[in-house]
Amino acid sequence: MDYNDLALFARVVEHGSFTSAAKVMGLPKSSVTRGIARLEKGLGVRLIQRTTRQRGVTDAGRELYERVRGAVGALEEAVEAVREQGKDPGGIVRVTANPDAAMMGVPQMLVELRAKMPSIHVELILTSRAVDLVAEGVDLGIRAGNLADSSLIAKKVGQSNMALYAAKTYLKKRGKPKKLAELADHDCVLFRGRNGKATWQFEQPKAASIEVEGVASIDDFWFMSRALDAGLGIGPIPIFIAANDPDLERVLADHTMKGAPLSLVMPSASYVPARVAAVRDFLHAKLTEVMNSCDRR
Repeated sequence: MDYNDLALFARVVEHGSFTSAAKVMGLPKSSVTRGIARLEKGLGVRLIQRTTRQRGVTDAGRELYERVRGAVGALEEAVEAVREQGKDPGGIVRVTANPDAAMMGVPQMLVELRAKMPSIHVELILTSRAVDLVAEGVDLGIRAGNLADSSLIAKKVGQSNMALYAAKTYLKKRGKPKKLAELADHDCVLFRGRNGKATWQFEQPKAASIEVEGVASIDDFWFMSRALDAGLGIGPIPIFIAANDPDLERVLADHTMKGAPLSLVMPSASYVPARVAAVRDFLHAKLTEVMNSCDRR
């Protein structure tokens, strides 16, 4: 058996077709087709259906892929790491993130990354939608929330915990609540409230919750922070967003809400180019630092 055919097979599964795999690997489609045929003949089992009525990976093919993808990826990454010894990683790395990434300090991180790795060009795609990394050729994603796509390789950064904030001008006019119950006497700004109401649940200093009525409900944290800045009322936003906003003041400073997990995600590719691995590790370290510093506030 030619073990190179296992690498071909892994790429076909990951990219969904012989044509896409051939393009990624820089091979003629016929070479990929012959490689998969050799592998199937050697194993004595069909791995990929290729009839007009049925296309896709068979059960045997899926089991083989799950067993070999880690080994194939480790071998290819090891070979590439040795090949790139002595030279700086370079090239384009495509990264997608929510526009809120600006408030995590990502622009400043890009400045530092540029100084450390001048041969790398980061192509940043800012959008609130969940980008299909494989279909759109994206190398890395900064994602908040639980990951619905189990095929992605995720590296957790931390938890984007939230707290209550209000503009200093609002608090000067209306006073600063000292207990949860006092929120009933204030203008509350809801994040994705329903029918003008929301339940705010706190983890620290102990588990507690309160149902509040809102003067407005907003579904975007950046806009929410701007509305709070304008004096609309008291509302929950991630601590990292408020950290660099001098106009906002934390309300009930010992009360913290559990936020969404933050992760760096990659497609389930067998091979991670050195330039992508370098950006991934850099961003992971920096974002972890930001999340940890917010937890201490």
